[in-house]
Amino acid sequence: MQNKIKQLITDALKNLNIEVSEIVVEHPADLNRGDYSTNVAMAVAKSIKANPKELAEKIITEMLRLNLDNNIEKMEVAGFGFINLHLSRKFFSRSVEEILNEGDGVGGNDALKGKKIMVEYTDPNPFKPFHIGHLMTNAIGESVARILEHSGVSVFRANYQGDIGLHVAKAIYGLLNNSKFQEKSGSVFSQSENIGKAYSEGAGLYETDEKAKKEIDEINKKLYDKSDEKINEIYDWGFKVTMEAFEDLYKILGTKFEFYFLESQMAPIGEEIVRTNIGKAAGPDGGRIFEESDGAVVFKAEKHDSKLHTRVFITSQGLPTYETKELGLTEEKFKTVPDMDLSIVVTANEQMEYMKVVAKSISLIHPEYESKMKHITHGMMRLASGKMSSRKGNVITGESLIRDTIALVTEKIKDHDWDEEKKEKVAQHVGVAAVKYSILKQSTGGDIAFDFEKSISFEGDSGPYLQYSYARANSVIEKAKKEDILPDPHAFPPEIFEVEKLLYKFPEIILRAASEYEPHYIATYLIELARSYNSFYGNTIIVDKKDITSSYKVALTFAFSFVMKKGLYLLGIEVPERM
Repeated sequence: MQNKIKQLITDALKNLNIEVSEIVVEHPADLNRGDYSTNVAMAVAKSIKANPKELAEKIITEMLRLNLDNNIEKMEVAGFGFINLHLSRKFFSRSVEEILNEGDGVGGNDALKGKKIMVEYTDPNPFKPFHIGHLMTNAIGESVARILEHSGVSVFRANYQGDIGLHVAKAIYGLLNNSKFQEKSGSVFSQSENIGKAYSEGAGLYETDEKAKKEIDEINKKLYDKSDEKINEIYDWGFKVTMEAFEDLYKILGTKFEFYFLESQMAPIGEEIVRTNIGKAAGPDGGRIFEESDGAVVFKAEKHDSKLHTRVFITSQGLPTYETKELGLTEEKFKTVPDMDLSIVVTANEQMEYMKVVAKSISLIHPEYESKMKHITHGMMRLASGKMSSRKGNVITGESLIRDTIALVTEKIKDHDWDEEKKEKVAQHVGVAAVKYSILKQSTGGDIAFDFEKSISFEGDSGPYLQYSYARANSVIEKAKKEDILPDPHAFPPEIFEVEKLLYKFPEIILRAASEYEPHYIATYLIELARSYNSFYGNTIIVDKKDITSSYKVALTFAFSFVMKKGLYLLGIEVPERM
């Protein structure tokens, strides 16, 4: 509808012999001031030496003449020359009918049809705990992937994991020196948890114990050349266990990756790229791409961009750094998906500057990749209580946060008259919704204060509240079916419900979320929509055989349920039919 209104304004201006390069059409904050508003009269008045209010009146006259489909019921001038547009009753009933006809495809668009985009996210490292940062990048990456798919994109989900390096050596040192960490009789989760503890122990000693540091450095070398049979055996077991534990968590989170890239495989590719480009000139200033410095190989990025800095790509010991592995990864991605339009990487904010340097080095080697790389960053998460520890008193990880939240929901619904399997399934869906919504409800760069109790509340600003609103609508639909009241979008009453004034905006919201890679637009919209429907539910008798407009109210409920279900899916959230 937004585009139709823009075209209507363009045609009206053309009839008035006025040309304009851009037309801004927005939704007024107050629904009583109309459904759309434009400042076009004020924007062009000065250049044509006209009074903004008088020009607005002339534009309205032309728009009314051209408004052949009668989507707009009323147009009025407000303030210094704003034009407020009120959509017609028939428009809203048609939009409800459209939603019913679209079904699962509701809100979809072809804005990015034919595009091939890889989204790399989550990226937990084997031998280390799945921390909260991994949980955040997973929620954001999965949602971005789904939003892009709903806009016509062929999406390829990728996971990049550090299967080699100093962190692995630290974990193996901890495992070698504490046999209890190698306990193999428990679940994959408990074994993985022990490996994480071994890593923490090794990491601590690496910083405080010189002897341990030397041993860990030696283990690291043996890992690269695979020269120690015992270390290789522990490595194979630890890699298998932690990767399986990650997969179990991905199932809970609703993520399935097409591609897994490993640092050990990317390192030689990246190293070859670096060594091939040592001393080569690039860019308009003729600066070198890679240079040798004190036995190491570095990239002096500040020579190409004053805002950047120097980073080491190959150490003086001849080992490739993360930067070099990123080079190999990027090249491998574009080989894996030929003619890829965009490679998106989701990481924490602290990797922003480092990734800028890597991107600059890549753009000098492959100028064609420069416009095909996008980096999305997220902030940090802390507990509202300020204590970053789980309910069991341990330092909180991403996995324990999810499991603790699910446990709290399980406790909350224990008295429901459901079998244990249903309780477990609902608790999992609600627990994941609580965490994901807390992450996705604000723009990606901001920090998050996670509150266990507020996050699982069935009231207020929470994921479970959205799920509950959907379940409530579903119960109304079930009641209507029993009463044999079928949805009819044509049996509308004279008044326009607020929920109708929000439902038709769904495609606009998805389009904006896709173009800006920002799931929070959908999360914010869904909360507003849920509150509106719950108000409609509380103030209206929806299922009533004596009411000739009941079938329209049922149609409206169906439309709400379709939009809510699809919106939650785009956030990576499942919807229980009953709660």
